[in-house]
Amino acid sequence: MLDLDLSQEIAALRSTFSDIRAVVDVDGIKADIERLSEEAGAPDLWDDTANAQKVTSALSHRQSELARVTSIDSRLDDLEVLVGLANEMGDEDSAAEARTELESLQKAIGDLEVQTLLDGEWDDRPAVITIRAGAGGVDAADFAEMLMRMYLRWAEKHGYKATVMDTSYAEEAGIKSATFEIDAPYAFGTLSVEAGTHRLVRMSPFGAAGKRQTSFAAVEVIPLMEEAQEVEIPENDIRVDVFRSSGPGGQSVNTTDSAVRITHLPTGTVVSMQNEKSQIQNRAAAMRVLQSRLLLIQKEQEAAQKKELAGNITASWGDQMRSYVLAPYQMVKDLRTEYEVGNPSHVFDGDIDGFIAAGIKWRKRPAE
Repeated sequence: MLDLDLSQEIAALRSTFSDIRAVVDVDGIKADIERLSEEAGAPDLWDDTANAQKVTSALSHRQSELARVTSIDSRLDDLEVLVGLANEMGDEDSAAEARTELESLQKAIGDLEVQTLLDGEWDDRPAVITIRAGAGGVDAADFAEMLMRMYLRWAEKHGYKATVMDTSYAEEAGIKSATFEIDAPYAFGTLSVEAGTHRLVRMSPFGAAGKRQTSFAAVEVIPLMEEAQEVEIPENDIRVDVFRSSGPGGQSVNTTDSAVRITHLPTGTVVSMQNEKSQIQNRAAAMRVLQSRLLLIQKEQEAAQKKELAGNITASWGDQMRSYVLAPYQMVKDLRTEYEVGNPSHVFDGDIDGFIAAGIKWRKRPAE
């Protein structure tokens, strides 16, 4: 006789989920979907391509948020039915399926609960991530590329759109820097806790005798702003350079000078783009990222909170926020939250949700 009792666990999940629904404001999401659907259905929507993309992206995000909530609601009901069937039929396979689904729901509700902490001014915006190799020579360049792959794999696993905007390859291996956009609900709020200096310790695959090497890479995360929030940039405040896009080892992947580098002369901020095929498209993408960065600088100056968002990241000893140790032992540890895992290969394959959740909770901790 099978006696599977998950009533307490399911009741606890329903209680937590009820609190989450109140914060998420499902009615507000539905109202936004209705409004955006009307805008998306307008016959002249694509007369303004930029606005059309903005509307359809916002609609997709809100639909995704609603689907996430309604799916959990339905899964809780289905879980109770499954437990009842398992007991009625004495079916161990159904009981095992119920336990697995309970664990899956606990994670899904936990993730949704973390999202309710994302209430910053720009937390719901897409994220632009820039990774730069720091101290450590070729190992640092290789590490920077490992981090880039880690975030792109994370986005892929979640079904998020990721677009590489610019990559500067190192001569021997890895990258000097890379910039990419992740377009997902609350992408900036979620990934902003990843900003800082990351440190890798391993037996170097590049040095003689395979000596242990410590290397660093800097991760910067900024929100991509809407056109309505653009910063006005006078033409005489910028220098625009065009060059030929290139791939690993300096090999040309483009026969025209379509890549664009924009330097904001007053602040020294530099943005490069080479993902698009035309110079005009790369310039437009670079200007949007530059405007986002300059808006952050303005806000940081006004609030006297420099380092709060993108931060001043030097990628060297003394300011690292996470260590990836591959030798003499295996561990990845966040030095702010103390969260750690013993399987670096999974982390580098994009399994970083635990670090992100711990970071968001750490950032929201009450001031001591």
